[in-house]
Amino acid sequence: MLLATISFFANAQTAVPKTANDIAPLLIGEKIPDITLKTAENAAVQLSDLFKNKKTILVFYRGGWCPYCNMHLSALAEAEKQILDLGYQIIAISPDTPENLKITAEKDKVKYTLLSDSKGDLIKAAGIAFEAPENYKSTINVYSNGMNTSFLPVPSVFVVNADSDILFEYISPDFKHRISSELLISVLKNLK
Repeated sequence: MLLATISFFANAQTAVPKTANDIAPLLIGEKIPDITLKTAENAAVQLSDLFKNKKTILVFYRGGWCPYCNMHLSALAEAEKQILDLGYQIIAISPDTPENLKITAEKDKVKYTLLSDSKGDLIKAAGIAFEAPENYKSTINVYSNGMNTSFLPVPSVFVVNADSDILFEYISPDFKHRISSELLISVLKNLK
């Protein structure tokens, strides 16, 4: 009985919410966990190493297969110079494999850093993972090279300082709604 109770609580803590509306994301003032992810070149990179020199716009997107994500990534690429001039860098994270990150970068004309979280370690730790609807499971399986068959991130933007503290966040369970570049730049100006 004790073993069953312990197992129940362990599973409850790692369970991914059923829908995008049920997520429990990290909040402003909390820290982004220091997790190792993969670059488009398949090199391991520690988030704290990326954050330590600059404040960061941390973007979580569903994958290069998502047209709404591609529009958002392209809009950020167009606004990148303004964002850099304000002293920030852009890092975008998805469950896609490193190989698929390269395709997305070329297609969306992205020069900023794209990182792979195919296992979902950061996406889950940030509290933005939810159970993928059935009609997405084969797509995410292909784009993650079989490492992800069950979850999607809620599209999110976190502004993080060099100490990994969350200064601002925009999280929309409706994947069609993203923060505009204009609003994001306005927020960055006010955070200075």
